[in-house]
This record gives sequence, C-alpha cells and structure tokens, in this order.
Amino acid sequence: MARIIYSFVLYLLSPLIFLHLWLRGKKAPEYRKRWAERLGFYDDNLKPNSLVIHCASVGELMAASKLINTLNQTHLVTITCNTPTGLAEIKKQFKDSVQHVYLPLDFPGAVSRFIKQLKPKAVVILETELWPNLIIKASKHGIPVCVINARLSEKSQKGYQRIKPLSKQIMHNIGLLAAHNKDDAARFLALGLNPKNAHVTGSIKFDITLNNEITNNVAKFQSELTTHDFIWVAGSTHPNEHEQVIAAHLSLLEKQPNALLIIAPRHPEQFAKVAAYLAQQNISFSQRSKAPHNGQAVLLADTMGEMLTLFGAANSAFIGGSLIERGGHNPLEAAAFGIPIITGPSYTNFLHVYPQLLDSNACLCVDDADALCNSLLSIANDPSKQKELGDNALAILNANSGAVKRTITLIENEISHDIITD
Repeated sequence: MARIIYSFVLYLLSPLIFLHLWLRGKKAPEYRKRWAERLGFYDDNLKPNSLVIHCASVGELMAASKLINTLNQTHLVTITCNTPTGLAEIKKQFKDSVQHVYLPLDFPGAVSRFIKQLKPKAVVILETELWPNLIIKASKHGIPVCVINARLSEKSQKGYQRIKPLSKQIMHNIGLLAAHNKDDAARFLALGLNPKNAHVTGSIKFDITLNNEITNNVAKFQSELTTHDFIWVAGSTHPNEHEQVIAAHLSLLEKQPNALLIIAPRHPEQFAKVAAYLAQQNISFSQRSKAPHNGQAVLLADTMGEMLTLFGAANSAFIGGSLIERGGHNPLEAAAFGIPIITGPSYTNFLHVYPQLLDSNACLCVDDADALCNSLLSIANDPSKQKELGDNALAILNANSGAVKRTITLIENEISHDIITD
C-alpha cells in the first residue's frame, strides 16, 4: 500500500516534474531533449544483460570512474544519470566503451519498461539514490540491487523514518549495501536493512589514480601559468559563494599582486553569470573555454570534467558549497595532489572526510571572505606550512584507499550468487 500511495503521488506531481525540466531547459537546452528515456522508452539498439550503474551527478561519476573502468573489463556496462551534464561527462570519459542513458523517472510503468528492455544482470546505485519502484521492481525480477559508497546522515535517516512502511520495503529489497563506515551502515540497519546484506567498505572517493593522461594534462596546463607565483583553485562554487571567493582574491592581490584565482563554478549555467560578475568588478580574467591564459588575475574554468587538472596546477584549493548552506563538495581530488585544502563551515555532505582532514592538520576551515584571504596568505607566505598541510592531506587519502577493490569483490559475489541461485 505504501508504494501504491507513493506512485500515485508521483503521478500527480508529474506535470510539475516536466515543467521543471522545461524551465531548466531555458538555461540548458539539453534538459528539453531525450524525454522518452525519462519515461522508460529507449533506442532498440540498447544491448540487454548489462551491469547498470547509476551515478546521479557528475561528482558521483568521477568518484566511480575507477570502479566503472574495472568492471567494464569483464561486463557490458550501462551508466545511467539524471542530468545532461552527467551524460556529457559519461561520453567524454568513457566514449563508446559503455552504454549511457537517463534513468527513468520512478513511475511504475517507466521502471518496468526500463527493466524489460535492459534486463540488467545487476543494478548498482551510488550513495543514496533510493528510488522505491526501481529497487523493489528490480529485486522482484531477481535482479541484484547493490547500493555502494552508501551514506546516510542522521537528518536523512529521520526523513526515511517518517515514511517507515515505504522505507522498510526499500531496505528489504537491497541485496548488497557497501557503506562508508559503521555509523552509515547502522542507520540503514535501523531502517530495516537485513544485517547479512550490510558491509563497511570505506568510500571509493579515496581511490584516486593519477594516470599519465592526467599528469600530462597538468603539465601542459602549468606551462600556461608560469607568470604566477601563487595559484589557488576555488572548485565547485555556487551563487552567493562566487562573490565571496572573488572578494577574497581581490584582497589577496593587495598583498600578492601576482596571484591567480582559478574559479570553477559547480554548474554550467553559472559560467556566464560569473563572467559577467568578474567584468563588473573590473578584474582582468580569461576563460578556459576560449583562449589560453595570458597572465590575467582570474581564470574562469568554464569547462566540465577538468577538476583534477585544475587542482594539479595549484598551490592550494578552496572547496565550494561550504561558505553557503550547501553541505560542501569532495576535497579528495585536491588531496591527491598534496596541496592544502580550505573549506567553509558547511561540509555535512562529507562528514566521512572533513573531520579526518581537520583533525590531522590537512585542512583549514574559514567562515567568510576575510578569513579565506588570511588563510591563503598564510599558505602563500609559508612554504613549510604549505607542504605540511598538503602532505597531511595526501597521507589521509592514501590511508583510506582500497574501497574500490573491496566493493568490486562484493558486487561480483552478489552477481555470482544470483547466477548460482537461478
């Protein structure tokens, strides 16, 4: 009954869902395309019997890239996502080595069509994309449902407890849960997950490999920036945060006139707005998408999928979504290059990462633009501090690696068990 009510409400809301997609299409036209896929209608050329891996966002896709590449060696992989930027990044990163489509909206009919056409050998879901109809219908068709890199905050747990009958149905149909830590696993268990299906693997986001392509891209990028003696990246910034970051850089330039800010807004629709704001501030800037950098005070990184390259060329990194109430973004790509990390006070999305970084003197926490500027100055003026913070961040990353290997073993066992059972 709980799922029937949920599906009925979802159908009632469907006009608003499609209106939302249409309105987003004003700024990002790709949102107005491929709507058939969102209803579970796919190209006949789509091959069945693949391993379906759902990465809702670009961030999840980047975190899962090593896992996907490994699984893709032995399985046909279909990657699903929710956004045009996600699809674009899948194409860029994996080209034709995987299939890629939108995950259908969680309408019963759309999910049934998705399962009927793809006939997945397993559905692997990153983090907490717990769509009831997808999970329950897949399980009832004998398809293993694996939730990996799983995390659940206390706040989210309370939300699921408010819909306890539906939450229990979801939990009873998850065959494998690979959680960040014991606390996350305990929250899923409290919602009704079978204890034998719960495992603690750590976070796959710690498993970052800097391959030759990345190091070559970094070296090429660094060659464009040789006129600057201090470079910092503000990655994944948001509205009301872009402005604080730029204000901090303007203050920094008073003491470090040759410093460079590389600002990378989180969402593509913000690129033009940040460019307009920089022009209003009368600050010299270049745009990554238009021409090589030529000594301007700011470089606007108006491209996607290049965060590793940007961090690799920097002396320090500020991680966005943290000076506003957003919950922060992933600092581990910066840690992989052994550079100091700075965050604002809002980092609840990464409570499995930031406390370790802060406790180990691998990260600085600031409250506003002035404090951000002061932290940058302290790093720029003290090479030993810069090295210590960066070395500590890299050490934390290395100490927590290995989750990808552990997770793949669990997924393979789940698939093999299902085949044997059948």
